[in-house]
Amino acid sequence: MNLNIREFSSCSDGFRNELDTLLAWDSVSDATVHTTVADIVEQVRLKGDDAVIEFTNRFDRRKVALSSELEISKEEMALAKGRVSTDLVVSLEAAAKRVYDYHVRQKQPSWQYQEDDGTVLGQKVTPLDRVGVYVPGGKAAYPSSVLMNVMPAKVAGVGEIIMVVPTPDGFVNDIVLAAAYIAGVDRVFTIGGAQAVAALAYGTETIPKVDKIVGPGNIYVATAKKMVFGVVGIDMIAGPSEILVVCDGKTDPDWIAMDLFSQAEHDEDAQSILISPDLAFIKEVRLSMERLIETQSRKNIIKASLEGRGAFIHVKDMDEAMDIANVVAAEHLELSIDEPEKWAEKIRHAGAIFMGRHTPEALGDYCAGPNHVLPTSGTARFSSPLGVYDFQKRSSMIYCSPEGASELAKIASPLARGESLEAHAMSAEYRILKGS
Repeated sequence: MNLNIREFSSCSDGFRNELDTLLAWDSVSDATVHTTVADIVEQVRLKGDDAVIEFTNRFDRRKVALSSELEISKEEMALAKGRVSTDLVVSLEAAAKRVYDYHVRQKQPSWQYQEDDGTVLGQKVTPLDRVGVYVPGGKAAYPSSVLMNVMPAKVAGVGEIIMVVPTPDGFVNDIVLAAAYIAGVDRVFTIGGAQAVAALAYGTETIPKVDKIVGPGNIYVATAKKMVFGVVGIDMIAGPSEILVVCDGKTDPDWIAMDLFSQAEHDEDAQSILISPDLAFIKEVRLSMERLIETQSRKNIIKASLEGRGAFIHVKDMDEAMDIANVVAAEHLELSIDEPEKWAEKIRHAGAIFMGRHTPEALGDYCAGPNHVLPTSGTARFSSPLGVYDFQKRSSMIYCSPEGASELAKIASPLARGESLEAHAMSAEYRILKGS
């Protein structure tokens, strides 16, 4: 199959404009989507379970009569796990352990220190009380998303984890429920879309209100998460999945072709880019892709993705490749090159960095350990992967001894009066020890 994938050269005069155009992605929903989501969110806020049932029946083609029908018990989750093949259960359990073990190292304890005058300063770290995890269930089911969103919350010590997953036409995916059971999800509701986000944000008679909502979804889910932010916390507004592969031309071109496919098969808006200083290698990868795409069950999606947003970029050397990688700030960055650790030191912006020829992004999606919930669309410039820190909050701790309060007041008082805040100044001045 011929693939009409764009090819750029960093030496061309208009390259930077071409790159900006290639990377441009408007993740903001259009007016119609925004209006639809706003109505759904408001209806759920006002009518609770009745609205959730109405929208679930309409959008997921179900016939739910009672809100109790929306919940799946732990016993049902256990039964679902029993229906999954032994090999898959073993893989889910192994992946869950690896993800858990990695995230344990992220957990931050509370801390404090005492100054000479007895003043104590510190930070109290506490887990969130209740978190909602959104798991897609439309075009495809993603048990890996269950593990990646739930395990860091478990490590953080979140009190209760509520999972929502749509079940179009009433189809319940046993593998997703098995993952939920293995990960330790407390409650599961078979709802999705904007109505699920609204239910988690505001709470209904049946569905508990949560403190934060995490997990990927379609444009309606993303729009709803953005709309309820402030009522609850959210992880991020994620765009389409993306991969940037930097290769020096020494990796098997079939491997690189499949690495690019691994993101392109997600959906038509996914982005796969190859950067290399070896023009002949780029041509080899193109030939590999045109040959291997015929073997893919999702070849039409792959083709649409590659031709719509994919690209080959020829650069003069590896230094320039690193510079462009920092501009792209990709969700997934593969450094399929010699001495990847050395070159990784030059990377400032990337969601996850996969180093070496034997480290495909696909391993990170499932079982390497680090989280696969990553910043997209260039937001790696200021955002980080989902982690334990997303499920903890921090409170400042301050204790002043009489002597410490007296000395701090001498600093605070002039600053407060400089801001014309007299009560602030006097509040501090009352603590100044006489004769000091």
